[in-house]
Amino acid sequence: MNAVRLIPPSALTHSVQATIPLASSKSESNRALIIDALTGFRCDLQNLSTARDTQTMIRLLKSTDNIADVLDAGTTMRFLTAYFSITGQKKTMTGTPRMCERPIGILVDALRVLGADITYLKQAGYPPLQINGFAPATESTNRLSIRGDVSSQYISALVMIAPLLPSGLTLELTGAIGSQPYIDMTLEQMRYFGAEVQADWEAKTITVAPEAYTPKPYAIESDWSGASYWYSVAALATDQTAEINLLGLKAKSLQGDSAIVDIMRSLGVESTFTESGVQLTKCPTAETLAWDFTDCPDLAQTVAVCAAVKGVVLRLTGIESLKIKETDRVAALQAELQKIGAELVEIEPNHLYEVHQLAITPSAPATIDTYDDHRMAMAFAPVAMRHEIIIDEPGVVAKSYPSFWDDMARVATVEFM
Repeated sequence: MNAVRLIPPSALTHSVQATIPLASSKSESNRALIIDALTGFRCDLQNLSTARDTQTMIRLLKSTDNIADVLDAGTTMRFLTAYFSITGQKKTMTGTPRMCERPIGILVDALRVLGADITYLKQAGYPPLQINGFAPATESTNRLSIRGDVSSQYISALVMIAPLLPSGLTLELTGAIGSQPYIDMTLEQMRYFGAEVQADWEAKTITVAPEAYTPKPYAIESDWSGASYWYSVAALATDQTAEINLLGLKAKSLQGDSAIVDIMRSLGVESTFTESGVQLTKCPTAETLAWDFTDCPDLAQTVAVCAAVKGVVLRLTGIESLKIKETDRVAALQAELQKIGAELVEIEPNHLYEVHQLAITPSAPATIDTYDDHRMAMAFAPVAMRHEIIIDEPGVVAKSYPSFWDDMARVATVEFM
């Protein structure tokens, strides 16, 4: 399928009422899989994500092949580079052309200090990599300094392998700390599996003792990133009695993207937690919204599109990391928002942006390019609650939410082209 046409529910005979069995969290799944592997695969992991990123992780952890092709999975690339290093495996780490344009030098430098033998096969600082084994430099090599503002996945990759280091590890984080909730998620999962971890956010240090993980059963929560698209659906629904029930979510979640509860309250969605998950209903919408996405960058596209369609002036900060994701998400948003009568304006270079609505209704169904980015497809799909829209290359959703279009068919007409 090359495209999918989404037609607003006004063409249907029923109101917007849906119960969505959300995909499991790939963020939790991927961390649990690494920890499980470090126990010798002795944990009972339940409700693992069916997302392509997670399935790629599972496949590569089981594979005896010398080449580990992560496709477009950045988390998988970073976590497995650390895992294969600490376990002394010889692997060639590679991926899609875009994956090989995404930096990994900060992680490789840190792993080399700890004792990993890693060489670059092409451009220094980027995949593909050759991992040739691991030999701890000295038992006193247990302290590293690493930037905290580039990728939380570097930090998570290092601390997850730290219990296997002879003297554990203390990480000193320099600069601002981005996506801290993802680091917190990692630390909480490590603690659950018996790791001794201390984080001092004022001193910007994380200390991990050389204490082996304890195998235990673990159940993965539903994905708050996936939930965000349904918050946008509820916000954009013209049916004032719209009600969407999202299954498998917790009020006290490890996932930073649960911030969508507070963000979307300003965009007209109230959350009520139930025994089975969370119920979304309509509430008044604010005229303006300002949000720092440093801790939840994966929500920025969804919120930007929703605000654009509703005519809410949105001020965004903390989205610098979006430029090195599956695509340059800032540039992609700037291009595609114009197609639905809106714009993303850079107010302060590489810091402050604003979303403004330019036209109430697109003159014709917009065709949205997805740039090989799952979140571009799903962020723009809720526009279908107001306007007919076409999404190119809809198969990209398999990266994180394979059943997304099936679920969208519960609230809009979905036609594959």
